[in-house]
Amino acid sequence: MRIIFMGTPDFAVPALAALHEAGHEVACVYTQPPRPAGRGKKLRPSPVQQKAEALGLTVRHPKSLKSDEARAEFAAIGADVAVVAAYGLILPQVVLDAPTHGCLNIHASLLPRWRGAAPIHRAVMAGDEQTGVTIMQMEAGLDTGPMLSKVTTPVLDKTTGELTEELAELGANAMIEVLADLPNITPQAQDDDAAIYAPKIDKAEARIDWLRPAAELVNHVHGLAPFPGAWFELNDERVKLLLAEVCEGSGSGSAGEVLDDDLAIACGNGALRPVRLQRAGKPAMDRADFLRGRAVAKGTIVT
Repeated sequence: MRIIFMGTPDFAVPALAALHEAGHEVACVYTQPPRPAGRGKKLRPSPVQQKAEALGLTVRHPKSLKSDEARAEFAAIGADVAVVAAYGLILPQVVLDAPTHGCLNIHASLLPRWRGAAPIHRAVMAGDEQTGVTIMQMEAGLDTGPMLSKVTTPVLDKTTGELTEELAELGANAMIEVLADLPNITPQAQDDDAAIYAPKIDKAEARIDWLRPAAELVNHVHGLAPFPGAWFELNDERVKLLLAEVCEGSGSGSAGEVLDDDLAIACGNGALRPVRLQRAGKPAMDRADFLRGRAVAKGTIVT
């Protein structure tokens, strides 16, 4: 097929690579414009742009697709289909309708659960037992289009970072299978009554509320790892908590109270024990290394 690919972050890179490797003609790659990054704030192209250029593909990065010129350029490519994976811009109806078979989206959830901007974070934070990828025919609504394929995977104790890598590969493979059998697939409508939305992560959500049950907080921590990272304050220092586990048999105390010399922390119900932490300006480290650098006495209160 003659394909337009539209994506921006690392999540989208496996899909672009898979389309190229499968022999499809990727006529053009659309991605977000380069952004300032690093200490020098130099413009850095997106992961998708870097991959596309390495493959020798044509890249465009318009700031929007609202202008008549941008829409005309898109339509003039004459694509059979557009494949979209975390592109980051709203596609106007005229763009959705331009390719012969429309625009197909790789969405990182089992729709209609977790429509919206942060489906992987929300699935982990909610304690979902499984999640997956849905290949969806795009329409004007937010992730409301008919579904062409679903692939599931267990969440287990995976962080959002780990799950993102896994779902990126699953989504790439699912899209290749869908394109190979596209004329024979009957789209399935979503049940709008079962829809749950996955809003963008707010910075205020990252601070740990020790009044919550330990099991919920473990999901919360894993859902925000590695970015933006759940955090708490220890002796007026902000510490990110990147991995944690429910801690049994460590006693009880007030929410936020350290219960032993191995950093078990009391929660609203039960206790959790940090597994991996990160001090400001320092690399992430396991709990033993963290405590070796600065012991935390039993009875200390974290906030």
